[in-house]
Amino acid sequence: MAATRVWLSALLLAFLLAAAPVVQVARAQSEEEAATAEVVDGADLGIVSDDTQVSSDGPLSPAPGVETVCVFPKNAGKIVLAGEETELLVGLQNEGESTLNVVAIHSTLHLPFDHKMYGQNLTVQNFFNASVPVSVQATFPYTFAVSKFLQPGAYDLVGYIVYEIDQNPYQNVFYNGTVEVVEAGGLLSVESVFLITLGVALLGLFGLWAYGQVQQLSKKTKKAPKVELGTGTTDANMDEWLEI
Repeated sequence: MAATRVWLSALLLAFLLAAAPVVQVARAQSEEEAATAEVVDGADLGIVSDDTQVSSDGPLSPAPGVETVCVFPKNAGKIVLAGEETELLVGLQNEGESTLNVVAIHSTLHLPFDHKMYGQNLTVQNFFNASVPVSVQATFPYTFAVSKFLQPGAYDLVGYIVYEIDQNPYQNVFYNGTVEVVEAGGLLSVESVFLITLGVALLGLFGLWAYGQVQQLSKKTKKAPKVELGTGTTDANMDEWLEI
């Protein structure tokens, strides 16, 4: 019974662990639906070199009533392949008092333990004729690529969207979180490693349970049979003693 209880508890724990990525994917899908509400018509974009800087006299602040959200399409694990392009969508909602014009999107890669240490300045993507009227939600695509020589591991990605309202520049941080940089075609994704580890753990628990069952059966079959002394054996011994 004890082995059965341990086995049932292990199955319950494995089910809860396996359900975590599903919840994460469902949350990402709902965010993606919210971010893709509307794409601005007539918006032209251009890609500038990775070392291009967005011009400003100082740190920019967000404008009142402007909210942003970020989605990694079909990439709930936020996996970034080194040397290859990664796409994300930036959703912007204008609940301010004036129409805004999106100027550019850019991002930086930092070491997770210290944001003062840059891993890489990523692509600056300019937009032209990308206006967002009041009470309108818009989605802007952004594509970036990290260096193929970047060491794999966890990094913090900080993404910015720069826009103008009445010729005054503003900036929102649409993403400030962790991404996993992996070698292209070299390493397994985090989700794949999780599923493999879960499978190995389940096989190990099943093996322990089967081993316990075999041990119990072996103990039952190896018990020595009881020896019963009947009256016939006793009488035979007495006859031999009398003959002596």
